[in-house]
Amino acid sequence: MSASTSAHDKSAQESLLNSYEALLSRVEHMHELANAEQWAELIDQRTSYVVLVEQLRELDTTVSLDSAALKRKAELLERILEHDVDIRRRLLLRRDELGKLIEVSQRQRDLHRAYAPQQGSAVAYETDDADSKRSS
Repeated sequence: MSASTSAHDKSAQESLLNSYEALLSRVEHMHELANAEQWAELIDQRTSYVVLVEQLRELDTTVSLDSAALKRKAELLERILEHDVDIRRRLLLRRDELGKLIEVSQRQRDLHRAYAPQQGSAVAYETDDADSKRSS
């Protein structure tokens, strides 16, 4: 292997590892957003996270790593996945929470629909009672 090929390989390895580090940075930020329950911002970040993952996947297929770079990649991946698992867990909890809120809201709406017509007639009866008391 020539010196230029070796330098090119090292450069490609560094570029790949830098991409993994950028992904780790992104997922750490997303984890902070999940901890702060900033859901809208988290979802916005998730979109660009997916784009980064796709770009990284393409780059990863073209670069061969030496043993030191493979070890570093494994460390970065482990940290990325730890954050990702916790973010997903928090998102599932939020989804369940929103589901319960929607269910309560639907029940309230159904109750309102069921009893609103009766409330309207009760108001009419109260008005009739008040009118009859005044006239007596």
